[in-house]
Amino acid sequence: QVQLVESGGGLVQAGGSLRLSCAASGRTVSAYAMGWFRQGPGKEREFVARVWRSGSTNYADSVKGRFSISRDNTKNTVYLQMSSLKPEDTAVYYCATSRWVSTIARDYEYWGPGTQVTVSS
Repeated sequence: QVQLVESGGGLVQAGGSLRLSCAASGRTVSAYAMGWFRQGPGKEREFVARVWRSGSTNYADSVKGRFSISRDNTKNTVYLQMSSLKPEDTAVYYCATSRWVSTIARDYEYWGPGTQVTVSS
């Protein structure tokens, strides 16, 4: 049974930073793709960042240079460091895992329940 649990969300002012964590069980984070997605109010779920088992990373253009994805293999945990946050980053952030090198949500088999990030202006 694969379980993903996100934490670290909250309320932050524009320009601030947050670090999200995704603790995984039932799947080794270094052996699969681990991704972060988000869904803002009234919006579709969108890709944010992913790390492949090789360690290679991809980012959405909207977060490139501001967000950084990483993993701690000893803790089987993936992180999303978010800096220079903007009000448009407000969303529920989801951690997910896939067997594929993909940025498409439907390719991810397991999802966490999400954590709310709210950026005030």
